[in-house]
Amino acid sequence: MSGERSGTIGARLQGVQHFGLTVREMERAFAFYTEVLGGTEVMRDGDFHGERIHNTLLADQDIEARVRGVNPGSMGIPDLRGGAQRLDVRFIQFDNVVIELLRYRDAEDSPSGQSSFAEPLDHMSPAFPRMMHICFHLGDDVDFNQFIADLEAESERRGMTQVRANRIVTVHTEQARRDAPVEANSNAITEGPSNGWTLIYCKGPEGEQLEFVQAIGPVKRTFEDALAARRAGIR
Repeated sequence: MSGERSGTIGARLQGVQHFGLTVREMERAFAFYTEVLGGTEVMRDGDFHGERIHNTLLADQDIEARVRGVNPGSMGIPDLRGGAQRLDVRFIQFDNVVIELLRYRDAEDSPSGQSSFAEPLDHMSPAFPRMMHICFHLGDDVDFNQFIADLEAESERRGMTQVRANRIVTVHTEQARRDAPVEANSNAITEGPSNGWTLIYCKGPEGEQLEFVQAIGPVKRTFEDALAARRAGIR
């Protein structure tokens, strides 16, 4: 077909366009990803409701509710079809990917409100199957440990007390985590295939799982070589 990609499924893709994150407080999440982490707003839209959008997003959940014989609302399924709930979205651009913030709310609630239709998940361990995280890539010359300290301080200044990074030392209380030395803010790997990879896990303002990484040395070359080989192979 002229002008169109053909062949395997993968050959027809252009890559990852965005990651989506459902939030409770849109304004707080938006401020974190733009003002704290430096993303740029692409666009916003909202008040989505009606049969077409409901079916597009929620058809599989409606079927599951019927199979279980339960009220869809008990499974956290909003009624976009009838308009009892609405969906608002905002897209935020980072250098190499877009993050979409989504908020499902009751129709009478303001788009800038501080509640959500469905109850937030309490258990956010990264070990849960289906759990996902958003990973941000630090520059080669960034002091990783200081970055985490600055991130937490700036988030706390804004009242985003949920933004908390792990430490590489064992702590048993929140105070002990806060009192850990700044050198405990990142895990640098110095051997094996991941040599040069530094990382830490952190919770965002909604309790979402974030990761921050820095890739230098051998592991940086590994990723660069893989990207070059992929680009060469799909030309």
